[in-house]
Amino acid sequence: MKHVYSVVAAALVTTYSVNLPAQGYPAKPVRIVVPLVPGGNLDIVARAVAQRLGEGLGQQIIVENRPGASSLVGTQYVAKSAPDGYTLLAMANTFTAVPAVIANPGYDPLKDFTGVSLTCKVAQVLVVTPTLPVKTVRELVALAKARPGELSYASSGNGSTGHFAAELFNQKAGLKMLHVPYKGNAQALVDIIAGQVMMMYDQVSTSHPHVKAGKLKALAVTSSTRSNLFPELPTIDEAGVKGYEAITFNGLLAPAGTPREVLSRLQGEVAKVVAAPALRNNFLERGVELTASGSPDEFTAYIRTEVEANAKLARNAGIRAQ
Repeated sequence: MKHVYSVVAAALVTTYSVNLPAQGYPAKPVRIVVPLVPGGNLDIVARAVAQRLGEGLGQQIIVENRPGASSLVGTQYVAKSAPDGYTLLAMANTFTAVPAVIANPGYDPLKDFTGVSLTCKVAQVLVVTPTLPVKTVRELVALAKARPGELSYASSGNGSTGHFAAELFNQKAGLKMLHVPYKGNAQALVDIIAGQVMMMYDQVSTSHPHVKAGKLKALAVTSSTRSNLFPELPTIDEAGVKGYEAITFNGLLAPAGTPREVLSRLQGEVAKVVAAPALRNNFLERGVELTASGSPDEFTAYIRTEVEANAKLARNAGIRAQ
């Protein structure tokens, strides 16, 4: 009988110990690491979410920028942090693409992390230089097929979001185009406006003023639904390249092994934050759709799908970092 009491007591202690972190969470400030410099979309969304997330959790949320090596420094830091819910990673979809183009990124997106939630989705827009004699995606496809390897497209670098978006388009439409990588979007846009490069897949908010000013010609958006910044533009899928979608997305991740109860608490609070009408409308005006995953497991599965799709695309298109 004494042995039975001991076993029961041990089980109770174990159960209490496992649940304790979740029941008392958060007992101290939570850090969200942004692996890029301040001021970009990832940083802006993370800070907006963090402010309101702290209110919901009743604890301070500290946003810490740890840039370096194309986001690898901050990402590796979180991968090695304690899985207790007090250090989170604000990630963009390049997180899922980097392992496909860099031999040793210093982290495994599937083994080192677990999902908390999406925070936003952002469409890209396919823009072309004004002198290119096309007005629709179908006309662009026809021109590219008539001049294989001659039409050029810009991106912010090898393995960037725009690079992957372009190669996905090329594969689905059966095209071959010349890739011209830049160190960032700014100079790429300047050269497209000047006609030095033919086209680019860019964030809707960045290209929007240039399109409205007539400096760029927009053909379609890369999302599965139309963008509120370009309601008149079709999606690339609608325009004839069926099954095409290449959005950018942001989310929150935690180190692998973080208690499920902690993940669920975080996801639930994130869902409340991004559903707030005032905040949603503020970001929609910039072309950013705030959204949350249905559960941490759902976001983890989404990450896995993206990692596998990017690996396949990079392999087929020969995308490698330089």
